[in-house]
Amino acid sequence: MASFESSVFINCPFDARYRPILDAILFCVIFAGLTPRLASERGDGGENRLDKICALITESRFSIHDLSRCVAVLRGEVARLNMPFELGVDHGLRICGLPGMASKRFLILDERPFRLKQAISDINGWDPQSHDGDPERAMKIVRNWLRQEAHIPLPGGDILYGNSLIFEAWKYLEPHQARADVDAYEPFELIDAMQRWNALGRPEGNA
Repeated sequence: MASFESSVFINCPFDARYRPILDAILFCVIFAGLTPRLASERGDGGENRLDKICALITESRFSIHDLSRCVAVLRGEVARLNMPFELGVDHGLRICGLPGMASKRFLILDERPFRLKQAISDINGWDPQSHDGDPERAMKIVRNWLRQEAHIPLPGGDILYGNSLIFEAWKYLEPHQARADVDAYEPFELIDAMQRWNALGRPEGNA
C-alpha cells in the first residue's frame, strides 16, 4: 500500500471528454514516483462510496481537485457537486488538528479561468489554475505544483510531455499487449502500464 507521503488523491470527472486530461495527470504523478489514488481502485461493492473516498483522502498527503464540471454550461445540464464536496472534505481534514493532516497539500483545477469564483465564492483566497481542456497544459500545471509542493526534481514541461508521447508509443508495442484493446484501458489499467514503463527504465516505443 502506498504511503501517505507518496499518495496523490485525484478528484476529477471520469467522462470520456475529460479522459485525456486525467491521463496526462496520471502520467505526471507516476513519472514523479508518486502513487495516484482513485475511487475506482477499491472495488468492494459493499463499501460505502463516501467512506471509500474519505479514506483515500485521509491516506493522501497530496490531492488534485479538478472542478471543471461544477458549473453547468449547457441548457438542461446539472452542475456536478461531488468534486467540490470532496475538496471540502480535504480542506476540513487539513485544518482538523489530527496528526499529519496539516501537511496536506492540494491543487485546484478548472477548465476555464475565473469561472470557479462565480460558482463557489468561498474559494476566494485560493488559486485555481485553468488547463483550458488541454492535456499538455494540465500536465505542466501538475508538474510545476509537484516541484513546488513535493520538491521532486522533474524535467521541464516540454521534456515531460515528450516522455508521455514515448510512453504512448511504447504501450502499443508492449509484447503482452498484442491482443489487448489499449485504447479502451480503464484508469487502473493505464496506471499499471505507466508503472511498468517506469520500472523498465522508460524504454522507447520502437525499442
